[in-house]
Parts: sequence; C-alpha cells; structure tokens
Amino acid sequence: MRADAQRNRERLLDAAVRAFSQDGPDVTLDAIAKDAGVGIGTLYRHFPTREALIEAAYRNELARLCDSVDDLLAGQPPDQALRTWMDRFVDYMGTKREMSDALRVVIAAGVNPYAQSRDRLTTAITALLEAGVAAGVIRPDAQPGDVLIALSGVSMAAGERDQAGRLLDLLVDGLRYRT
Repeated sequence: MRADAQRNRERLLDAAVRAFSQDGPDVTLDAIAKDAGVGIGTLYRHFPTREALIEAAYRNELARLCDSVDDLLAGQPPDQALRTWMDRFVDYMGTKREMSDALRVVIAAGVNPYAQSRDRLTTAITALLEAGVAAGVIRPDAQPGDVLIALSGVSMAAGERDQAGRLLDLLVDGLRYRT
C-alpha cells in the first residue's frame, strides 16, 4: 500500500473508532470520511461495507495494543512495561465497550470480530511475563490466561479510571517476584 493510502486508512480507522464509540452503528459513513479528511470514495475503496469498517476498526485497536509490547519492553523495565500495557488494555476494553452496538452489527452479519482476540492478547501477555521472569522481577508461576482474566475483571468492575489504575497496581504487585 502506498504511504498516502496507508495514512488515509489509518485516519479512517481512527475516525471510525471515535464515531462508532460516540454515535453507535448508525453514524453515517460520510461523517466518518469527513472526520478523517478523505472523500467517501476513499472510504469505500478501503472498506466496501459498514461491517468491514467496523471490524477493521476493532481489529486495528486490538493490533495497536498487542503490537505495542516490543516497544514497551525496549523502553522500560519489564515490570513497568507490563503495567503500562495493562493501562492500554483497560483503554482498549473501554473502546470495545463503547463500540459494542457497532460490533453487534458485524456479528449479526455473520462475522466474528473477536476470533483472534484471545490468542493475540495471550501472546502479548506471555511476552511481557516472560521478559519479567527473565529479568527476575515477575513470578515464574504467573499464567498469561490468569492475567488476562484478571485484567478483564478489572476493566469490567472498575467504576472509574483512577480505580482501575489502583487495581492494576495491586495486580502488578501480586505478580512481582519476591526473594
């Protein structure tokens, strides 16, 4: 894909997440294209249907989260990278909740936008935990699936973002290796 086409695609996906989160599945595609600064033809070249746009927007959010692991580990100690990633996970879950009506449209069309989610998230968490174990800062018995369930619980139960942050601090503290 040409660089300008890739930029247009990214702007469309960002605008779609905002629109479907704020306005639900019935937001006009014209409004999304306008918010992205492109024409409706550009939107349809990238995403031939509303469902394709919704699915791509969701999967793009998932990819951003999961693909951030290497950069986090390159720039922070593993336990801090894990904590930063957990904050991003809570944000991702909030976006997913905000897009839930739009995602139901995709599911009704016979597509499972979540098909890759658990595997991608587990792979990301595994990399973070393994880095922490190798550095001696994360318990070696920490299971990626358990961490994913705990993160999901924090995301659903926390009443506000500050509370989620405090709960994530407790979770990371429980994952730390103690000698």
